[in-house]
Amino acid sequence: MKIGLDIMGGDFAPKATVLGAIEAYKVLQGHTIVLIGDKDAAISILSEQNFSPDNFEFVHTTEVIGMGEHPTKAVVQKPDSSISVGFKLLKEGAIQAFSSAGNTGAMLVGSVFSVKTIPGILRPAITTIVPKVKGGMGILLDVGANADVKPEVLVQFGVLGSLMAQNVYGIENPRVALMNIGEEEEKGNMLCLATYPLLKEASNINFIGNAEGRDLFGDHADVFVCDGYTGNIILKLAESFYVITRKKGFKDEFFDRFNYERYGGSPILGVNAPVIVGHGISNPEAIKNMVLLSKDMVESDLVGKITRAFQ
Repeated sequence: MKIGLDIMGGDFAPKATVLGAIEAYKVLQGHTIVLIGDKDAAISILSEQNFSPDNFEFVHTTEVIGMGEHPTKAVVQKPDSSISVGFKLLKEGAIQAFSSAGNTGAMLVGSVFSVKTIPGILRPAITTIVPKVKGGMGILLDVGANADVKPEVLVQFGVLGSLMAQNVYGIENPRVALMNIGEEEEKGNMLCLATYPLLKEASNINFIGNAEGRDLFGDHADVFVCDGYTGNIILKLAESFYVITRKKGFKDEFFDRFNYERYGGSPILGVNAPVIVGHGISNPEAIKNMVLLSKDMVESDLVGKITRAFQ
């Protein structure tokens, strides 16, 4: 297996990404990490760490897509950027997964333009992990790919989240809930009111009804679906819990699990290859876990299972 890593993506690239690749290499057995970006810069960092460049494969690029650049324009106008080249390699099958802590929009655009959306899927979704108070985890999607969605898209998110919960995290018969402002079926905005009966009728998911914000970290459900606008607000609020507890000097195992470093990145579900988007402030630990998540997605054949589910 060859796992592609954009070493130019992120606020602390390329040093954090190369250091993360070193840590991932120490864990991976029999797999190759392909470093995509400025080869000279990567070798310089590896030399500082007394780590042999022979442990990696390199694909040299000359351009970088900045965090603030327009995603579509940047992907088109910078064909030799680390993100554009990474997707080219993924499309050609030269790598089996691609991850980056760079421009999220460019990663989403690159996914749809290169490896493309799986037939039958209306919109890809970005997922995140939701820690549970009593242990274990759930999945929340979408958390930013689609600010506005139609009811049938949310139903598909329920299927995508269920397949990921089952195949990557080993959750049997995952319970799916619709994020809403009340438990009752008649609660919610127009989107939720139209989505509820569709989820209720879906035979390929275990829909258990609505979930309120206070249910997210309990044992109410395993997969929570919502539009990307709502999901991104929830995600950013949840991330602040860890930061606040650290600033207040409060140490707690549950709140430690809100640390993005543990999970590495967020998969883009619904495209024809494993693609992971990391946090812009990713440090080496987060990069390492992003690479390991890429491996898990390939080994679980999640993309294949999603494809078969939507045939």
